[in-house]
Amino acid sequence: MLDERKTAILRAIVQEYVATGQPVGSTHVSASAGLHVSSATVRNEMAVLEQEGYLVQRHTSGGRIPTDKGYRFFVDHLTGPGSLDGAAAMRVGEFFDRAYGRLEELLARTTNLLAQVTRHTSVVIGPSPERSTVRSIQLVGLSDHHAVLVVVLSNGTVEHVTMELAGPTSDARLAAAGAHLTATLVGRTLDRVTAAPTGDPELDALCTRAVDSLGGRPSGEPLFVGGTAAMAEAFDATETVRGVLRALEEQFIVVSLVRDMVDRGLAVAIGAEHGVEPLAACSVVVAPVVVDGEQIGTVGVLGPTRMDYPQALATVDTVSVRLARRLGDGA
Repeated sequence: MLDERKTAILRAIVQEYVATGQPVGSTHVSASAGLHVSSATVRNEMAVLEQEGYLVQRHTSGGRIPTDKGYRFFVDHLTGPGSLDGAAAMRVGEFFDRAYGRLEELLARTTNLLAQVTRHTSVVIGPSPERSTVRSIQLVGLSDHHAVLVVVLSNGTVEHVTMELAGPTSDARLAAAGAHLTATLVGRTLDRVTAAPTGDPELDALCTRAVDSLGGRPSGEPLFVGGTAAMAEAFDATETVRGVLRALEEQFIVVSLVRDMVDRGLAVAIGAEHGVEPLAACSVVVAPVVVDGEQIGTVGVLGPTRMDYPQALATVDTVSVRLARRLGDGA
């Protein structure tokens, strides 16, 4: 455990390095940390912090920069996640006040919002359709041989599936099939929908065809990634950028990383802590999206370890709460 003075010095170095990207010297720290000690004393304390792994000095005559251990101490000793400034808070509030439409569109726009506010790459994982319950079903004829099946789910998703009919089918017949499916399937999850028999072979065949048409949808949680261009600005090394972008293209890697963090109760993973080697130069900040006590998604940002952690935590936390409220209302 660091004493009060070393903690203040480390905090001042992290904040200055995050703001400027330049190694921090003892003169600046002694003037800004409110320590009322000499530069020589600060230099001695910085040397101890370096020996203990919280700081590193790239050049003999240069200042120090935080290590992953230094950032971890800084994050763990924050008094809170920080708060959004007035403009950012208003932007998030206005976005969700006006956020309507299909779930996929909402999640994609939320990803863009996160990226724009934090200036980092953003990740939003939505609820899995298979875990959502059916709210309503409707069958609408398109032609003699085709109809569209419209299914509204509890997570806000509206599924549109074009299905082929065995032959000419009247609107009344389609309405009867839709009514039967609504009566038997509403409140059930998609992974448990089956066509219950009606005693009418023709109607049973139509209902079975409708249920079967729901198969073949993408499974698992929908993943949206935004602001990847921010990575090109975050790192000087081209190979680092390439490695990060390649990792972001692998949906399994991103979803597994975020799920593991949430399972471990981590809001922040710094550098190698998350265990994904191509992202070792990055930190990840996440928050679960919880509706009625159940986690149905996750939002987060990914950026360099030189991240404004209080701002990132505040943004991710606020967006997760507002997104959960919108999904709970049935986006």
